[in-house]
Amino acid sequence: MPQDHAIATLYREHHSWLQTFLRRRLGNGADAADLAQDTFERILAAPDHIAQKQAAWQLDDPRAYLTVIARRLVSNLFRRRSLEQAYLDALALMPQPQAPSEEQRYIILESLQQIDAMLAGLPARTRAAFLMAQLEGLAYAEIATRLAVSERTIKRYVAEGLARCIYLMA
Repeated sequence: MPQDHAIATLYREHHSWLQTFLRRRLGNGADAADLAQDTFERILAAPDHIAQKQAAWQLDDPRAYLTVIARRLVSNLFRRRSLEQAYLDALALMPQPQAPSEEQRYIILESLQQIDAMLAGLPARTRAAFLMAQLEGLAYAEIATRLAVSERTIKRYVAEGLARCIYLMA
């Protein structure tokens, strides 16, 4: 297949450059190697119609294309680590007998990452309103005051958040 050859050529010619780019950005060689590999895995996992376009794109500016994918993966990495750190900080505040087992911690972290991914596509204010309502248990009026919008807008935001979660779970 010509697209497989094009992707192999893309990998051969730009993998070390991408890994160096990521190492400078992350300051960590292991993470850079993982994300460089993940970048090419994303390209390989793309549907056929996207892969065909990628073969054509590689001729124009392959490094720009790889950079876009890699930056998204870096963003996901930072978001995941931030979420994990927030969870670990909350765990540290719990009394020892209440702390969950390692297996429970893994399941909770996995669930938090799935929820974060579901909410990632929402606008910031919608996501904030949804989280305040669901996690903090705040009344719509209080959320409206905090976000300086109407209570009706908060109801719409929370409904959008719920609808997105239901849609993505189905």
